[in-house]
Amino acid sequence: MNTDLVAIFGFVTLFVLMLLRVPVGMAMGLVGVSGFAYLAGGTPALKIVGHTTMRSVTDMHFAVVPLFLLMGSFASNSGMSREIFRAANAYLGHLRGGLGIATIAACGGFAAISGSSVATAATFSRVAYPEMRRYGYPQTFATGVIAAGGTLGVMIPPSTVLAIYGLITEQDIAKLFIAGVVPGILAIVMYMATIVIVGRVRPGYLPAGKPAPWRERLAAMRDVWATLALFLFVIGGIYGGLFTPTEAAGMGAAGAFILSVVRRRLSAADILRSLLEATRTTAAVFTVLIGALLFGYFLTITQVPQKVTEFLVGLGIGHYGVLALIMVMYLVLGTLMDALGMIILTVPIVFPVIKELGFDPIWFGIIIVMVAELGLIHPPVGMNIFVIKSVVEDVKISTIFYGVLPFILTDLLRLVILIAFPMVALWLPSHM
Repeated sequence: MNTDLVAIFGFVTLFVLMLLRVPVGMAMGLVGVSGFAYLAGGTPALKIVGHTTMRSVTDMHFAVVPLFLLMGSFASNSGMSREIFRAANAYLGHLRGGLGIATIAACGGFAAISGSSVATAATFSRVAYPEMRRYGYPQTFATGVIAAGGTLGVMIPPSTVLAIYGLITEQDIAKLFIAGVVPGILAIVMYMATIVIVGRVRPGYLPAGKPAPWRERLAAMRDVWATLALFLFVIGGIYGGLFTPTEAAGMGAAGAFILSVVRRRLSAADILRSLLEATRTTAAVFTVLIGALLFGYFLTITQVPQKVTEFLVGLGIGHYGVLALIMVMYLVLGTLMDALGMIILTVPIVFPVIKELGFDPIWFGIIIVMVAELGLIHPPVGMNIFVIKSVVEDVKISTIFYGVLPFILTDLLRLVILIAFPMVALWLPSHM
């Protein structure tokens, strides 16, 4: 069997295993090692298993993932999400749809210290959903806002997905993080604008709250100083060249712990829960990462990236035509896979195409994350949708998908803006 047939059989087997609900990391590792063993022999295949696993868990650069996850766990369990939501609601809750706007603002703030979309969606399903329902917001709108706001955890730094993209493609993680700032702010603004438009088109659909007195607003702002200080410390340290991303992750985890303990927001049980959460999530991420690296050896020996590059470049549809095909592929995959698995599986294949076409790899990282973001709320899978359903058990999946439709349209428009104007993502990195 020639290498092309082996590669095709390998991809078919991989997708069959995933359809059978074999974990993505396990499926990629199994197919990668088996395919490599078939083409190069069993002994070399077994050697790459040990070498890849040991390299992944001992490489200092990979420490950025567990440390940022630990920072997010400390922040989440110390109640920072409630403080951010309370402050946002104090200033924005009086507007029509104000609780929804406050939820988006709070999701953006929490995403800046958690780096996880799933954690953001789960947290605000507990924090914001009861408040919106208490003030008469429809289930459809309340869950749709939380699902959309949760996706901000993928884009706004520190982002685990951006870090993984940087590790796979050997790009500067610091520049990737900084590149996500303006697109992240743009996402927040466009989501808020979507809520305002919905409120004006359907005046009776969204209620408006009472303005909070200034004393309450100032009191709420005093509670968010820790979150703001932590974000500025981590991102400012990276942007100012004081920390590498890995050092920033360690400093952020330590900073979140110290701030929470000093403010008496973490009990011994909370500390233990944070450590366990970060450990479990890290184990899941590294399983996928190691599986992807093993699958990468299979891709290398079958020369799939080179052949895909030759095929796409030879189509004669132009650079942006090829980019459009890649985006469509990601939108389809996003309905079937989670964001991390999708990026780890496809980037080794797609990235050589992007380099051959001359696109900026930092800009492409932001584009990929945006499409992965869309996959988090896109039917029929939509990871954030199922996270919300697991927390808010009395809501139907179809209700959440219906509520998130306006935000999907917003995301598609934002994707067009970033493709048309790359400097939206590249302006800050160009000043580092």
